[in-house]
Amino acid sequence: MAGDTPAFGGSLTMRKMILTTFVVPLGYHRNSWRRDGSRAEEVPGLAYVRDLGRMAEEAKLDAVFFGDIVHAGPTMRGDTMMNGFYEPMTTLAALAATTTNIGLIGTLSTSLSEPYNVARQLSSLDHLSAGRAGWNIVTSSDGFRNFGIAEAPAAADRYRRATEFVRVVERLWDSWSDDAVIADRAASKWLETDKLRQINHTGEFFAVEGPINIPRPPQGRPVLVQAGSSGPGLELGTSVADAIYTAQPDFDEAVKFYADVRRQANRAQAAGLRRSALPPKVIPGIVPVVADTSKEADEIAAELASFLDIEQGRLQLAGDLGVDLSDIDLNEPVPQERFDQIAQMTSRQAIYRRMSVEQGLDLRDLIVKRARSTGHQWIAGTASSIADQMQAWFEAPACDGFNLNSPYNPEGFERICTKLVPELQHRGLFRTEYEGSTLRDHLGIPRPTVLF
Repeated sequence: MAGDTPAFGGSLTMRKMILTTFVVPLGYHRNSWRRDGSRAEEVPGLAYVRDLGRMAEEAKLDAVFFGDIVHAGPTMRGDTMMNGFYEPMTTLAALAATTTNIGLIGTLSTSLSEPYNVARQLSSLDHLSAGRAGWNIVTSSDGFRNFGIAEAPAAADRYRRATEFVRVVERLWDSWSDDAVIADRAASKWLETDKLRQINHTGEFFAVEGPINIPRPPQGRPVLVQAGSSGPGLELGTSVADAIYTAQPDFDEAVKFYADVRRQANRAQAAGLRRSALPPKVIPGIVPVVADTSKEADEIAAELASFLDIEQGRLQLAGDLGVDLSDIDLNEPVPQERFDQIAQMTSRQAIYRRMSVEQGLDLRDLIVKRARSTGHQWIAGTASSIADQMQAWFEAPACDGFNLNSPYNPEGFERICTKLVPELQHRGLFRTEYEGSTLRDHLGIPRPTVLF
């Protein structure tokens, strides 16, 4: 199998979009919670996210997605978007009881967790939701001092650990045969113990005996999603993930990224590193401001921008970049030298560098861009005009669908669900009913067999 030849076949014309939503109850646009009707007082309660989850399910979205960080750095800088107000696993377990079909994807870090615990958490979520669990695999670059670790390990070490971590979790899920539970009342035998296996894993980072103490998940293995588009992140994603979340604000770059994912997945499969017969689904984020007219959309965008505190935004952007921006005039771009101070640049930091150094955005505009979209595609318009752009990306192909980041909640998300999604359904680009009951069904990913 040639390394540069796409090996994954199938027609692109008959595809349906994947649509998930990143649940940020206080709104993806920074400070959008200041808008009337935001329900900001209800965070972090259950009723609010329950309503958002039900709204997403009524629109037939594939999944709700909860991100996570395990430190309070952004929160201490006044950032209400990137925070840990809702711990993903407990929140998704609660939503499993209030929804029926929608997938439930949550972030768990491979840097600050252990494989056995993660395998148990996700297996339990998959059982509680009847097969709707997904794991967003990330490494962490901060927060280590909350776990007794003085500093973050090097990126290469974090990604090697992540790869081994995922493999251990997969083997733990497969340490029970599908038919291990027999519930034979007459024989007083609930399970066949000889259908459980120790994995006896010993690697660079982990030594895990196994088996897990929960039956194999309904999906066999919950869906694996990877977030990150850096070199090491893409290597991880194309090796282990069923889907990749990515920030791609530029169409041409997105087309290149999509092709690169398929090439790298092809190479990983040829090398025996990728077990799935399908390439990862590529799901970039988009922040759509939906309105009935272009004028109304522009007015909403202007209103959201009016809520920004520029100096607070300067502090938040400096935190994202890990460099000092206090001496830079708002009318000047961030100089290349500041980006040179970043030892291990992330894909998101690279987007900010491109906007500032190559496109010449001054600091004020960069703060506004970051506040709107955090490097994702931002678009304000009618459902039809936004759908036009999404369709162009999908058919290029530049993606397999989109992660919908609602700019403000709950009204902004309601507009997405009741105006934008129906427009995509009308065009035949998205489902009108769920075709199956599991997240794998929704994404068209076959249930895997036991690895050993």
